[in-house]
Amino acid sequence: MRLLHTSDWHLGRWLMTASLVEHQRAFLGWLADLADERSVDAILVSGDVYDRAIPSVDAVRLLEAALVDLVGVCPVILISGNHDSPTRLGFGGPLLESLAIHLRSSVDDIGRAIEIVGSDGVTVAVYGIPYLEPEVTRGQLGAEKSHEAVLTAAMERVRDDLSTRREHATTTGAPIPRAVVLSHCFIRGGSVSDSERDVSVGGIADAPATVFHGVDYVALGHLHGPQEIANPGGPLVRYSGSPIAYSFSEESHTKSVAIVDIDAQGHVIVDEVAAPVPRPLTTITGDLGDLLTDARLDEVEDHWIRAVVTDPRRPENAMDRLRSRFANAIELSWVAHVDGQPVVAIDRRVDPVTATPVEVVVGFIEHVTGQPASEEERRLADEAVERVRIMETSS
Repeated sequence: MRLLHTSDWHLGRWLMTASLVEHQRAFLGWLADLADERSVDAILVSGDVYDRAIPSVDAVRLLEAALVDLVGVCPVILISGNHDSPTRLGFGGPLLESLAIHLRSSVDDIGRAIEIVGSDGVTVAVYGIPYLEPEVTRGQLGAEKSHEAVLTAAMERVRDDLSTRREHATTTGAPIPRAVVLSHCFIRGGSVSDSERDVSVGGIADAPATVFHGVDYVALGHLHGPQEIANPGGPLVRYSGSPIAYSFSEESHTKSVAIVDIDAQGHVIVDEVAAPVPRPLTTITGDLGDLLTDARLDEVEDHWIRAVVTDPRRPENAMDRLRSRFANAIELSWVAHVDGQPVVAIDRRVDPVTATPVEVVVGFIEHVTGQPASEEERRLADEAVERVRIMETSS
């Protein structure tokens, strides 16, 4: 049995002020080609299909076109993530199921397996556990208010159905089905980035990998870096990661999808396949003049650029000047350096409670400029404070 595990498409997402729709379209086209080339038996999409609960028209059209291409290769199984609306993503589920597109966005569907028979004859029961907000779902699941509790209750439904299927197979002499679970959650031990929306609202945010015991492979979504979660003695638990970097905290990630092979005994082999990178993310640091002339930066001129400018004084029109060389510069910050060292922040230099008004003003000037205030600036600060005092006295 060969499965393709992917997640966190975030269709419709922007990178700062830049739309990523065309990059997402390129990835989805590549994904369909990969599934065909590798003779995949099913595609697993572990949540955060959209970036917003109410997706844009472009995002909806993009998913529609992608599903047409993907289901032309093999069945597709999707669950809703914490960015998705379960109702909107799950709309038309029974109709789509007849077309081999299986949506799992409801608690009621957690114990309802999709049975896939691979080209090698191996049978796998695939279960979808959508993102479970504890406050919303604990009543339906009869669980306490925590992510661990609702996931545990969900897995009880999975194991009950799986046990029935395996008992039936034993009785009839049919092959024992292997089991795969899709889940969108934060499992303890995972490495996070800035792009994932916090799931702590509604209860304790994480859960241990041990909640998934009893199956062969757990296809996780939510964390954007591809990674395996340690789970001694249990199933292989793995995040596929997002296919595109969605913040500069992900610029070091190698984005990928996972080709997962499962044999009749439940042995699992995972092959990471690097996803295409339409435009890398790069952070550059230095004085603005150096950034605009450094020949070593020639190779990153077409990247998405985050610039940390270190000039002692804040450069004028810094972003416009930066974009004269780096057309895709989308983030700029100024961290003043003097003699190669960052300037100490004002709140660590001047105590506004004990300092005089003039000292506070001078400290602010030095914080903004990154240099000691000149005699002229000190004189102007003194005059300004004195005028305020005179106005207060005369009013």
